[in-house]
Amino acid sequence: MTVPAHQLCDLRASSVPSHEATFRQLSDLYLLAEGGYEPVRGFLNSTDTDSVCRTMHLSGGAPWSIPVIFPIDREAKDRIGSSDQVVLMDGDEPAGLLHVEEVFPIRKDVYADSVFRTQDEAHPGVDWLHRAGDYSVAGTVERCSDWTLDLPGALPFSPREVAALVTAKGWETVVGFQTRNPIHRAHEFCTKIALETADGLVIHPLLGETKADDTPADVRLACYDVLLRKYYPAEHAMLAGFPAWMRYAGPREAIFHAQVRKNYGITHFIVGRDHAGVGDYYGPFDAQKVFSEFRPGELGVEPIFFDFVHYCRVCGGMASKKTCPHPSDQHVHLAGRAVRQMLRAGEIPPSEFTRPEVAEILVTAARESA
Repeated sequence: MTVPAHQLCDLRASSVPSHEATFRQLSDLYLLAEGGYEPVRGFLNSTDTDSVCRTMHLSGGAPWSIPVIFPIDREAKDRIGSSDQVVLMDGDEPAGLLHVEEVFPIRKDVYADSVFRTQDEAHPGVDWLHRAGDYSVAGTVERCSDWTLDLPGALPFSPREVAALVTAKGWETVVGFQTRNPIHRAHEFCTKIALETADGLVIHPLLGETKADDTPADVRLACYDVLLRKYYPAEHAMLAGFPAWMRYAGPREAIFHAQVRKNYGITHFIVGRDHAGVGDYYGPFDAQKVFSEFRPGELGVEPIFFDFVHYCRVCGGMASKKTCPHPSDQHVHLAGRAVRQMLRAGEIPPSEFTRPEVAEILVTAARESA
């Protein structure tokens, strides 16, 4: 759904209020307008927000795990007033139009307990929620025809475009892999095992906002590029972007990440042991267990679950507890903290953990940022 830029300029000139949108609001605007959040087509009203928090379903019964809200402060609420439209701005550029259905107070305690399972402000999602405005604007959206989201890299990231590319390749069964980190050997193992049962694989990194200490997007993209070029078959694997921002909502976000991928033409979705987790807020397999709360086929995409994966010195390759009989002292499994310490010291992580080409990119980036 798009609207001409001149029409938005005319609306602003006729005193329709405008709002300087944050990147996260712009990201949601883009995905809503491009069909990426189907069955959700606009920022949720109070009834649907409450229903999603309580039941992980919209009030009409469709599954949905994280309320898509548009937080504003009291000053913006007063400025919008009783207007039925708001022009959303990306700096000086009109980005879209929000058709106002309702402006309502956000029940932040309910949202935090339901979505993040905590009210601890050290949690990045709870921190965002508390710093966001106390009200939310509900309504459908249209994207400005002259505007698109500013993202790093040059990957296809429109759900319609990616779905069309998948169709053009003739893929019917398609595995999706969500990542906000460089892909290491365990990830490579999981994606290739899954690809053995499908026509194609979409490596689908999240390109929106993440925590400040996550690997920068340009570094991650360089890692993905070299991996796809050297270690995946071009006729069965592709790289595309996911323009959402990271909520760090663990189980709820695992459902969200899986469900929206069907709008990208993806039929199967890899769910790791701590998908979208942060710190120790969620159990190691909570992100997989939550799928049992939905009926088979209800989400429109089939989850693929993987256990802990490691490199085994005796087996001489990647394995899991299901396939490796050897004791843990023969396993190579580096924690993220240990890898970051190695990178800061200029040390190359072992090839059992990551491909040498990827390690070189990470070491160079760590050296340049020091």
